[in-house]
Amino acid sequence: MKRPSTREEPPSKRAKTSRGEDDYMPGNIIEIELRNFMTYDCLVCKPGSRLNLVIGPNGSGKSSIVCAIALGLGGEPQLLGRATSIGAYVKRGEESGHIKISLRGSTKDEKLTIIRRIDAHNKSEWLFNGKVASKKAVTEIMQQFNIQVNNLTQFLPQDRVCEFAKLTPVQLLEETEKAVGDPQLPIQHRALVDKSLELKTIEMAVKRNGETLNQLKALNAELEKDVERVRQREVLLKKAESMKKKLPWLKYDAIKADYLKAKEAEKDVKQKLEEAAKTLNNLREPIEKQKLQKPQMDAKCKRLSNLIKENAKRRMELLEKESSLGVQIRGKYKEMGDLKKEEESRQQRIIKAKEDLAIAEAELRNLPVHEPPKDVLDKLRSQISDLKVSANQKRIQKQDKEKVLNQKNIALRHCVDRLKDMENKNNKLLQALRNSGAEKIFEAYHWLREHHQELNKEVYGPVLLEVNVSNRDHADYLEGHVPYYIWKSFITQDPHDRDFLVRNLKSFDVPILNYVGDKHRHKEPFFISNEMRELGIYSRLDQVFEAPDAVKEVLISQFGLEHSYIGSKETDQKASEVAKLRVLDFWTPENHYRWSVSRYGGHVSGSVDPVDRSRLLLCGSDVGEIERLRCRKEELEETVCALEVDLKLLMTEQRSIDEEEAKLHKQREEIVGNVTLEMRKRREMENRVDQRKRKLESLLREDDQDAVMAKLIDEAANLNTRRLQCAIDIKNLLVEAVAYKWNFAEKHMTSIEFDAKIRELEHSLKQPAKFAQQVACQLEYCKKETEDHRQQLLAAKRHAESIAIITPELEKAFLEMPTTIEELEAAIHDTLSQANSNLSLNQNVVEEYEHRQGKIEAITKKLEADKEELKKCLAEIEALKDIE
Repeated sequence: MKRPSTREEPPSKRAKTSRGEDDYMPGNIIEIELRNFMTYDCLVCKPGSRLNLVIGPNGSGKSSIVCAIALGLGGEPQLLGRATSIGAYVKRGEESGHIKISLRGSTKDEKLTIIRRIDAHNKSEWLFNGKVASKKAVTEIMQQFNIQVNNLTQFLPQDRVCEFAKLTPVQLLEETEKAVGDPQLPIQHRALVDKSLELKTIEMAVKRNGETLNQLKALNAELEKDVERVRQREVLLKKAESMKKKLPWLKYDAIKADYLKAKEAEKDVKQKLEEAAKTLNNLREPIEKQKLQKPQMDAKCKRLSNLIKENAKRRMELLEKESSLGVQIRGKYKEMGDLKKEEESRQQRIIKAKEDLAIAEAELRNLPVHEPPKDVLDKLRSQISDLKVSANQKRIQKQDKEKVLNQKNIALRHCVDRLKDMENKNNKLLQALRNSGAEKIFEAYHWLREHHQELNKEVYGPVLLEVNVSNRDHADYLEGHVPYYIWKSFITQDPHDRDFLVRNLKSFDVPILNYVGDKHRHKEPFFISNEMRELGIYSRLDQVFEAPDAVKEVLISQFGLEHSYIGSKETDQKASEVAKLRVLDFWTPENHYRWSVSRYGGHVSGSVDPVDRSRLLLCGSDVGEIERLRCRKEELEETVCALEVDLKLLMTEQRSIDEEEAKLHKQREEIVGNVTLEMRKRREMENRVDQRKRKLESLLREDDQDAVMAKLIDEAANLNTRRLQCAIDIKNLLVEAVAYKWNFAEKHMTSIEFDAKIRELEHSLKQPAKFAQQVACQLEYCKKETEDHRQQLLAAKRHAESIAIITPELEKAFLEMPTTIEELEAAIHDTLSQANSNLSLNQNVVEEYEHRQGKIEAITKKLEADKEELKKCLAEIEALKDIE
């Protein structure tokens, strides 16, 4: 196919990135800083502007720098082929670290700093130029400089060399295109491949469509004669169809004539209804006037009724007031009678009060004078005072004893609690041994305690319960130095005890060790030289724990604890110098260093193992402390018993003193009670005399009865006057009520006459109303008939329109057809008979012909479209080939 003469201009070449004055290119790494990353505590590295080499022996940290570059520039741990979590890259023993990478910007002075903080819990945080940023932002910065740490042709970790070797040539080409620096190159390459495939597909489609088009044209040429005969039949059928279109319109015209007749009848009935309504309105006008006057008359009757009710209410209030005044007058008359009776009673009470006063004064004069026994009271007071002093002394002694007893009880409780805690710690240690593999250690321990009396000497065990280490790091060292089996062992100090335990504890699977003191064994003295201290060594393994002598000697003699030293982190840094001081075994917080000298060649070889955390010694307890607590508990119990006996004796003595003091108090209270009783009698007698004197004076001071009587008479006269006025007001209201009721009767009669007249007029209105109702019913029937004809007309019109819409051409054709329904149906029948005479022809010929013709047109259009698409695809391929 001919190449198009015109095509789009190819995109411009990628701009070449040049080096700056400092010989660096944008995106070059100018500084790397690592903190607590893999093997590094701290590292600062500044690469050069061109080729950089990192050279060193195996394990010196070359790969650590490569890993830091990949992880610091947005890479994931998986692309390195090592650990799958970021926390694995934190230096062992540290909680967190960071990677800081500085890139050169677009200019010499622009510096881009990316920091990635990581911790041992797989958390990662990004900072860009000192500010918190997201990983997505860091990835976008890397894309600006075309830094692809996940592309094996640009960044190849040593653990992924096998993956690089497995890449196919096509994959290598694609990855190389991504790495050369132009992001559009692999996209354009892929677009060129896709367009080539698309071109082949279009060419095949054009060839296939051309062949199909030729076949369809040949087949249609054979069917053209049959199609012509079928088309003549179709002309007759179309003529019959045109006649059928006029038939519903003729029926529509017939229904329309019936509809117009029904509408005219409805119009006549409507006119009759209007005349009946006019007559009815003329008859209703006088009724409405009467009804308008009726409410006015009812309102006057209601107003008079309200006045009558108000008058009755006022009369009722006056009657209640008159009744109340009558009650008050009767009360005044009753008070006058009571006043007379009260005066007579007062005179009798005055006489009685004088007689009672004389009797009381006589009794007071005859009452003898009683003197209290002062000598007896003083003697009792002195005895009670002496007993109180003695009781206070006993009470003070008792309080002192109770205070000491409380102190001892508190000390005893503390001792018991401490002993329980220690024993609970023993249970924890035994549980730890069971969890580590000694399944029957509890049974062995309890068996030994139950048969303790059958042993000749003290037996220690398990050893884990006898050793006490206060420092956690020291516990790590000691447990890592001593083999596991020793912690579940029992140590005896007599051969017979050893044999006895071996026989009985054999089923419990616990080791039995026998300690025999070796007086001739040379003990290494504890000494730390200045050189050792300078290197961070500060103690020895046999100095960091406490245990019974037999247990400690077994551990030291069998496992060489006096030759194992303990150092700090500084010792870890200077481990090679420690070996020069002939320290062949030492521990640091991170590692356990051991050197051995060959017996044959004399050369030294060493090993370094990480320090494992203690699983057994962390909750250790002191057995010696348990024994001391038990002795202390027994002493305190004996002291508490003695104090309780002394306290009971003091309480008995104090109780006897209190009882004697109570007897004396009782005697004194009886004497004082008699004296008080006599004094109370005299005071009561004196009070009785005073009361009777005051009562007599009160009776004599009462008001004059005549003045009270005159006052009551005046009040009764005033009440009678007010009662008379109420009677006069009631009479006036009665006269007024009679006038209101007479007026109300007149108005009410007038209202009744209005009602009778309205009913008479409404009765005369019934016949015209009935006639109007009949006309209205007739109108509704006519409306219904008209609506039915209208619905039939609409249905006929919809049917006719569904068959054919009248157009000017169709209306002209209708004029040439018969004008009656019968003639039109006969013409339709004749036309259909003539058309069916050619029914023997195949009805599917035309359909097949037209179907093939449609396919020919569609394939032709598709062929033209494919040719245009082919030209366009060729132009795009040529444009992509011209791009460098």
